[in-house]
Formats: sequence, structure tokens, C-alpha cells
Amino acid sequence: MTTTLIDDEVERSAPSDARQLVAFLVGDEEYAVEIARVQEIIRYTAPRPVSGARAGVQGLINLRGKLIPVVDLRRMLGAHGTRAESAKIVVVEIGDSTIGMEVDDVCEVLTVEGAQCEAAPDGTTAGTDVIDAVVKLEGRLLVILDLDRMFGDVGH
Repeated sequence: MTTTLIDDEVERSAPSDARQLVAFLVGDEEYAVEIARVQEIIRYTAPRPVSGARAGVQGLINLRGKLIPVVDLRRMLGAHGTRAESAKIVVVEIGDSTIGMEVDDVCEVLTVEGAQCEAAPDGTTAGTDVIDAVVKLEGRLLVILDLDRMFGDVGH
């Protein structure tokens, strides 16, 4: 319910070329995804491991009767360290599927102008390109992830 209120407030105040994002930490790096893709944010719950799961999938959680795979973004993005006590699961929609992404913490909901977004410089990503854009914000960089490229055929 809180997510809906935040979403409505952001939508009313956002210019048409603006991007509405949910920002979160993975290790020491700040990432974001489009708010329209976020179903909800929950406290971290240890997923139940499943044999034969895809690489990066920690296991499954039961969210109100629906089984949701949880992926370890730290591992997928090559971040170092261990899970933070403030860890959350950001539940996102990818096509017809729902996936939980483990993050260290959720920072903020923000709106950025389209002109603030830049393409990732060549050589910044290894393997598949999962960066949609990079935003410069008052002395920090916010990396916007492309969920469709990141999770490939999961939602199709």
C-alpha cells in the first residue's frame, strides 16, 4: 500500500521524459530499476534452496502463496562482501514472471530527467550488458539496470 502512494506521488510530479526509479545498494554500489517494474519490497527472508536452479538463483520464497525465485544480485553483479543486516528483497515483474532480487538496502524513490541519463561507457560491463544507463547525481553515480537483458528469457 505504501508503494502505491509513493508511486502515485512520483507520477503526478514527474515530467514526461523523466524516469521514476527505485534506488538500492549492492555492496558499495548504488543501482536502480524502473519503479513501474517493482511489485513490492520486503525484508530479506532466506530462500529455500532448489536443486538444479539457474546460476545466481538462491532459491524460492513463498510470498502470499506464490513461489518466487530469489536471485543474488551481489553475485550477478560481481560485488564483494556478505549480506547486510538491512538486506531486502525487491520483487520485480519480468514479462509474465515475478522475481525477487536480494539487495543490501533500498535507498530511495527518485525521479531523474531523461537528459541526466547517459549510456554506459564501453568496457564497463562484462559479458551480457545489463546496464541501461548511468545517472550522475550530486557526486555519486546511479547505475540503472535493464531487467529484461539481465534476466533474459525468464519472463518469456
